[in-house]
Amino acid sequence: MKIIAKFMFATAAYLLFSGTMAAAASQPPAEGGLLPEILLTAPQKTELQEYLGVTGKKTFAIPEIKAEVVIIEIFSMY
Repeated sequence: MKIIAKFMFATAAYLLFSGTMAAAASQPPAEGGLLPEILLTAPQKTELQEYLGVTGKKTFAIPEIKAEVVIIEIFSMY
């Protein structure tokens, strides 16, 4: 459980400070629309890459995460 909590904190911090989300789209997707493709930098730690299922990649898209459910929290900061 502690590993999952650390991973979630590290991922949230990374997404918050990486700046990749800002370049994703100028307009939010329409209700019921598709999320635009967002490329994220893979974590440096091998164990986190394995957890996400993106081992050996420098960048990955959200659909590449090996999970039944991926929860995305989007912050509107201006």
